Amino acid sequence: MLVAVICKDKEGALDLRLANRDAHLAYINETGVVAQAGPFLDADQQMCGSLVILDVANMDAAQAWAEADPYAQAGLFSQVRIEQWKKVI
Repeated sequence: MLVAVICKDKEGALDLRLANRDAHLAYINETGVVAQAGPFLDADQQMCGSLVILDVANMDAAQAWAEADPYAQAGLFSQVRIEQWKKVI
């Protein structure tokens, strides 16, 4: 199943994001369940959140993946929403 993990960074957390980015990208590569991913950008073109599309067995697996993400472990996010998603195009 495809699942969207939609995350919003805490205000003023760009340095925290950058400090954990390598670990986050390594986690994406190591887990092998990410179909698509990328950051949201603010008006200044700075990263301010994440959209990650997972291909996982169920919502519990998506929740576990999101909780173990180095960004989440570092306390980067003010909000995390996990939604089942259907690719149309």
